[in-house]
Amino acid sequence: MGSGPLTVAVVSPQAIVQHGLVGLLGRHPERVTVVAFPDGVDPDVLLYDVLALLHDDEADLSELVRESTGRILAVSRDLRPELVNRALAAGAHGFCSIGASEEELLAAVEAAARGEVADAQAARPGARVGLTERETEVLTLIAQGYTNQEIARTLFLSPNSIKTYVRTAYRKIGAASRSQAVSWAIRNGFPTDRDPGPS
Repeated sequence: MGSGPLTVAVVSPQAIVQHGLVGLLGRHPERVTVVAFPDGVDPDVLLYDVLALLHDDEADLSELVRESTGRILAVSRDLRPELVNRALAAGAHGFCSIGASEEELLAAVEAAARGEVADAQAARPGARVGLTERETEVLTLIAQGYTNQEIARTLFLSPNSIKTYVRTAYRKIGAASRSQAVSWAIRNGFPTDRDPGPS
């Protein structure tokens, strides 16, 4: 990464997304230079719309990861979190929500170029839908098959506190039952291997 503006390319199957991201980035020439892709230039950061996974073989993203010396930042869709997980599994270096503000997008691009996790939310499942760390812990244990009583003992909380965390987590992920919550957790990359449980 040099001292001048970062080179950034955008890949999206939707023209409105492509033009929108290029337009936003183009308003900051002191920070980024938008380049066409592919045009022989290996960009510092490639913004990859996860919807492309529905149009191209996932191996194409893996190939981009292999052949590019730049960082690949998945542009996430809140309604399609499983696509973000597929992109990360294929080798994307981080993600940024399509709903990010202009400054958040630029900050994510710059963080990716520095080799940092482009979005702190990528490190914690569920954060992009607003789950707190405690709600994430509770949902992880639910996905691992713990009962509310076991979760209360494991986290040293009262059963009523666990019920509150379960209720708020379910509301945020749109789950109406435990089985729906487990299904959502699995689709969204929560660890499901149960550690040695409480005795």
